[in-house]
Amino acid sequence: MPKLWSDTIEEHRRTVRDATLDTTAALVARHGLAGVTMSRVAKETGIGRATLYKYFPSVEAIVHAWHERQVGDHLAHLAAIRDRAGDDPGTKLAAVLDAYAVINHHRSPHGRQPHGAEFAQVLHAGARVADAHAQLRTMIADLLRAAAASGDVRDDVSPDELAVFCLHALDAATEAPAQAAVRRLVGITLDALRPR
Repeated sequence: MPKLWSDTIEEHRRTVRDATLDTTAALVARHGLAGVTMSRVAKETGIGRATLYKYFPSVEAIVHAWHERQVGDHLAHLAAIRDRAGDDPGTKLAAVLDAYAVINHHRSPHGRQPHGAEFAQVLHAGARVADAHAQLRTMIADLLRAAAASGDVRDDVSPDELAVFCLHALDAATEAPAQAAVRRLVGITLDALRPR
């Protein structure tokens, strides 16, 4: 079946948007947020400034869109891991917590914010990021609830509280020097969840 003209236009828009997000992220990594301008993004992306402004009003808006895409991809990745992990609630929980720790480890190698505090402040401001964190917390709490019902996880603490504990504990993976340290951190977290 031949492509419709509207499909071709949408594909082109996605391509331009993705190229803009990727180029901006690379520029910010090299030059810092303050060192990136809309003119520079347009030049590096190979599009006109007027076209760029049709998509985004500012560099900060591009950075937000890039981060939202990253967060969405991470949530989809964690959901896919959960769904592939089989039927055992404990196995599902362990697989998702492990994947979350690995994401954190890759997000900021050895705990260093690669783009500075200003970049982190821009990234973590916004309702969509808060919504994504709430979705993640709910996913982990649901896994904990199922694992507690099967006897794999302690039931003397609410799944919502344990979800917050797990997420904060595994945020420490940003400072892990190697994958082996990440795996130990996941093991310690899982040990803390075992029934008493």
